[in-house]
Amino acid sequence: MTDGSVDLVIPARRADLGGFQVGRVLPYARRRMVGPFIFLDHMGPLTVAAGAPRSMDVRPHPHIGLATVTYLFEGAITHRDSLGVEQEIRPAEVNWMTAGRGISHSERFEALRATGGTMHGIQAWVALPDAEEETAPAFEHYGMADMPVVDEGGMRARIIAGAAFGAASRVTTRSPLFYAHLELAQGGRVAVPDGHGERAAYVVRGSVLLDGVRYGEGQMLVFRQGAAVALAAEAAATVMLLGGEPVGPRHIWWNFVSSRKERIEQAKADWKAGRIPLPPADAMEHIPLPEEPDRAPPQPMS
Repeated sequence: MTDGSVDLVIPARRADLGGFQVGRVLPYARRRMVGPFIFLDHMGPLTVAAGAPRSMDVRPHPHIGLATVTYLFEGAITHRDSLGVEQEIRPAEVNWMTAGRGISHSERFEALRATGGTMHGIQAWVALPDAEEETAPAFEHYGMADMPVVDEGGMRARIIAGAAFGAASRVTTRSPLFYAHLELAQGGRVAVPDGHGERAAYVVRGSVLLDGVRYGEGQMLVFRQGAAVALAAEAAATVMLLGGEPVGPRHIWWNFVSSRKERIEQAKADWKAGRIPLPPADAMEHIPLPEEPDRAPPQPMS
């Protein structure tokens, strides 16, 4: 069910990453992208026991044509990549990895394996604009001080990337976008920023009301272009706001994103032949190229 402000409601679907399951929101059959956001997974909440097996970890795997954006509410993840970077991420920090022409990385639960705890977060992919698809790979880590917080009545918003609510993040982006983590108290209200080509809200926890309709945990609301949108928290809620300007149609296959189908084929051949290097500190294993992809084969995405 949708109202005049909502173009589409996307449910999170369970997806198996091998060691654990996530709620996959984007891509979706009826809406492949929101602005440049081409992929969004809701990870957890997942209880990790001390001494948990390494099979939970995400082994080294490749990317092209995108930036991965990792943001946590709870827990910790250790990132290692083929540039030689090793960086632990904790709540309210950001790991922003630009794949460009090719990178590989792993994601390990080293800290949680040592002590036990809860892992909960969001991983998104941002498709790079055409002129940036073959840029040199890069990695940037940002701390809490890089992302301003806006308190307005019953709303507390951390601006992860871009600008919203009169504040701008220091996180570097390669196309116009915005991304924010909102905590709404019961009864709190928020006017979703306008001025962006495409916008959406994902309900991580709790529930919100929009024009008398209730939306709950695990639902993404994709808003109609130009609609004035005001969300009210029926119960205390965690909401991610995201969007921006479209970058054009994209193909996606496994972990590869490109505006050109032939570039996807080249990336497949490069990974299979070992031409995309592995993380130096994590090169004893990797995820092989799937014989049968766990995502749809290359197709235009918009």
